Amino acid sequence: MSRRTVKTFALGLAIAAEIAGAEAQPGDAALPHRVGRDAFNVTSDTVQEQSGPRLVIEVPEVRAVLRFQTTQAAAVRFTYLGPTTETKPLASGEVRRQFGLKLRAQDTCNLVYVMWHIEPDTRLAVSVKQNPGQRTHAQCGARGYTNLRPHWVVPISPVIPGVPRMLQAELSGSDLTVRVDGAVAWKGALPTAIAAINGPVGFRSDNVRLEFEYYVEESK
Repeated sequence: MSRRTVKTFALGLAIAAEIAGAEAQPGDAALPHRVGRDAFNVTSDTVQEQSGPRLVIEVPEVRAVLRFQTTQAAAVRFTYLGPTTETKPLASGEVRRQFGLKLRAQDTCNLVYVMWHIEPDTRLAVSVKQNPGQRTHAQCGARGYTNLRPHWVVPISPVIPGVPRMLQAELSGSDLTVRVDGAVAWKGALPTAIAAINGPVGFRSDNVRLEFEYYVEESK
């Protein structure tokens, strides 16, 4: 094989590897509408916006919900940039790095969380927080959580700084489906009492720096 042939072959392999790597990355979300910073009511700390609109988090704690109702489906395409400079324990006192979605976010005391634990463990955690008659953090604190067991779940690979990932959740009645990088990773049923909770979708972060895009379905 000539030197030119070897170089051409090597170049072809490099291009093929680059294409394969690009295909392995999470693509556009299955949900059609990307929303920017102005679409959210940010209830804790701050979220910046770059061109795109691509959102940026640099602070230890962010809580946000949409300003309008949509179907109960949302997705985030995110790139983890590493831990925040300061670390803030959760209300329970636990220290965790995580990012995830809110569903049926009636208020901070009554909602559904679909969280991607980044550190110290790597897994999906789905929970319902219910505190009837309470609506502020001062009233409910870290009380009212029920961690849900899935009917079906698969392990997820660790989040690596600089590598894009995708998290998507869709709630149909009481049935919840969670996808990671386009593939179903968690399926389960929420308590029937969840029907009493109604609110928009949103997101939450704890002790992570990241860039992300947020997608929803058609508004109601």
